[in-house]
Amino acid sequence: MNRDELSRALELRSKDYKERLDDKWEKVLESHKWSSFYEPLRYATKDGKRIRPLILMLAGESVGIPGGKTDLAAVAVELLHTESIIHDDIIDNQIQRRNKDSFHLRYGNHTALLTADFVFGIILEIASRYNDPRIAKELSLAALKMCEGQQKELNVNSRRIQWIEYLTVISQKTASLFQTSSKLGAIIGGGNESEINALANYGLNLGIAYQIHDDILDWEEDDKFLESTQDKRIQENIVSLKKLREHSTLYSENAKRQLDKIKESDYKEFLYYLADFTVKRDY
Repeated sequence: MNRDELSRALELRSKDYKERLDDKWEKVLESHKWSSFYEPLRYATKDGKRIRPLILMLAGESVGIPGGKTDLAAVAVELLHTESIIHDDIIDNQIQRRNKDSFHLRYGNHTALLTADFVFGIILEIASRYNDPRIAKELSLAALKMCEGQQKELNVNSRRIQWIEYLTVISQKTASLFQTSSKLGAIIGGGNESEINALANYGLNLGIAYQIHDDILDWEEDDKFLESTQDKRIQENIVSLKKLREHSTLYSENAKRQLDKIKESDYKEFLYYLADFTVKRDY
């Protein structure tokens, strides 16, 4: 399939998942209508691609669980993503997100930080609803890795980053939540150890491909990636759109190979399409 065909196919097949997620999402938000953070929370969680929840739900169904059991965990991973965005925009002094004012610009840094903390409280409450302690553990590990990735990025922002450092940053800051999403789906879905590991590796590789592709789009806009590279070997080997696309495609292919250990199903096929679409999107 070409990019447009993939986009149409994914849009059609995502409809039911989006409706399920929106229903659970609304229930979670409405349960906090009493809070002063309710309106800011709605602003923070509006729109978004919702790719991480989709991966979690598909991973669960790919190992045999009936739809619905993963939906609450899918809300949790999207909330964790939301929390990270609030923090990232403050750190980067980002003024826009999703074609609207960034959260801290609209509400101020104090409310932004407190809202992010409030969001994490909701995530903990959601994790407590699952009897399996692995759910809370995986969400916690994702949060820790994301913080490590953000800190590493801060440490290299004052100098030009080398390729291995770049991979480490995006693996922790971005890909760790993709990994957690697919792994949680496999756990909640009752997958065996081989399936859980395969889907976790699928998410990790997909997340790396996703972030490299995002950086390609940034670079095309303002040479952001070029400005962050120093080593001549890096500039010779990867600092070109062609090379970056090759790396993005490589990790996408690695993600798809992990699915060989998952039984054939429409859900597996959907995960396969997602890996393809990750390196063909242009939004």
